Amino acid sequence: MTDLRQSFASTDNLIVAPGRLLIEDGPRPGMAVLLRKGRFAEIAEAAELKARHPELKAVALPDHLMMPGFIDTHTHLTQSLGKSLVFGEPSEIFRRIWVPLEGSLDEHMVYLSSKLAALECLRGGFTSAVDAGTRSAGHLGKLVDAAREAGLRLVVARICNDLGGAAVVPDPAQILRMAEAHLAAYHDDPLVHPSLAISIPEAASDGMLHDISAMAAAAGVTFQTHVNEHLVAVERSLVANGRRPLEHLAHIGALGPQTLIAHSTLITPSELNLLRDTGTAVAYNPVASVWKGNAVAPALQMQALGIRFGLGTDGTRADGFRLMDAAEALQRAAYGLASGDSSCGGGWLWLDAATRMAADASGLAAVTGRIAEGLAADFLLVDLDRPEFTPSHDLSWELVRYGNRDQIDAVFTNGRLRMVRGWPVDWDARALMEEIRELATSAIAAAPIQRIHPTADSLIAARPA
Repeated sequence: MTDLRQSFASTDNLIVAPGRLLIEDGPRPGMAVLLRKGRFAEIAEAAELKARHPELKAVALPDHLMMPGFIDTHTHLTQSLGKSLVFGEPSEIFRRIWVPLEGSLDEHMVYLSSKLAALECLRGGFTSAVDAGTRSAGHLGKLVDAAREAGLRLVVARICNDLGGAAVVPDPAQILRMAEAHLAAYHDDPLVHPSLAISIPEAASDGMLHDISAMAAAAGVTFQTHVNEHLVAVERSLVANGRRPLEHLAHIGALGPQTLIAHSTLITPSELNLLRDTGTAVAYNPVASVWKGNAVAPALQMQALGIRFGLGTDGTRADGFRLMDAAEALQRAAYGLASGDSSCGGGWLWLDAATRMAADASGLAAVTGRIAEGLAADFLLVDLDRPEFTPSHDLSWELVRYGNRDQIDAVFTNGRLRMVRGWPVDWDARALMEEIRELATSAIAAAPIQRIHPTADSLIAARPA
């Protein structure tokens, strides 16, 4: 077995020759890449690249696929301490669980929660994650510190609500100043990319929604919000505004290429046209639909209409391969079976939606999401010497249906080795988990959480004989 730590002790001016290289026209044999200063410097036939640079070290990995890292277009890093509290809960869990939990976390617990989530992301093959912003009071820097230390590329939002839905709601002028400071703080950061967010449209005034979206557009960053996810939220918007949430965002001028909408599961044909015509992007969160949503986003129809979208976890489970599988399976169950569509994206769509398309939806298309010259070297080494890939007839689709995170041998961001076979190479993940086990119970107990559904453990005694 290849000693990956030794082989990648230094990745500057290093040639990597995998058995298969996943580039834009599919998985290709016989190719190699040159890593230099954290980027893909050159990509060519392996023999050609080695001949061009005979002085450089070359690492041959004939049994591995080198592929872009997955990008989670929508997650919540500061929710990891309570991730299983929501099982069986009815919709709008943010009101009863997430807002109370996040708002009760102190700086250290925000740090621990975020680092645990970053660890899970990297273990699942995510080299980038788009965080929708923490509702804790003034602890965003700790979230960033945790992700940076773990080596996760992060799009991090500052929540700009002016009508509630966060632990602290400053006055509008202060919100705008804090948003500007957030954008400046991470300008040109190699791993952290700023974003602005309003948690849901009804948590902000129309003026704030418009101004924050416009500020994001002017800065070239994403504006995030949760829209058209739950029936009750759609109905509240109709009562308050006479328009559905997505229609209302369009009415006040908050849609556009800078806008990333989480969910869009309850969406009408005219709203699909709004997304297409404004260039707005969507985070398609299939596991969230299964676990706690009201519907499944029509991702196949979005793709046919040219609507930009990528796959997101919504903090459910950080496993890029299972996310792709869920993305395909839900489209088949919700739409493909009824229409006789036996392809439902052909496999390649979900691989793209987890990488290249996700980068575009997240505002990272010029940074990552592909193995291409000049982009950041954010990539995975996947072991193909596994029963699941033997024999291999259609690797792209096999990755969607047979891939698992235990097949990921190494994870890299910015050309740096971060994980080997599921564990970080330069920090102690088990010590982190031990500390969380010691502190999480009291942190959860201190939060004013309201759960509706009992735990499965508590129901065992009452099950039928």
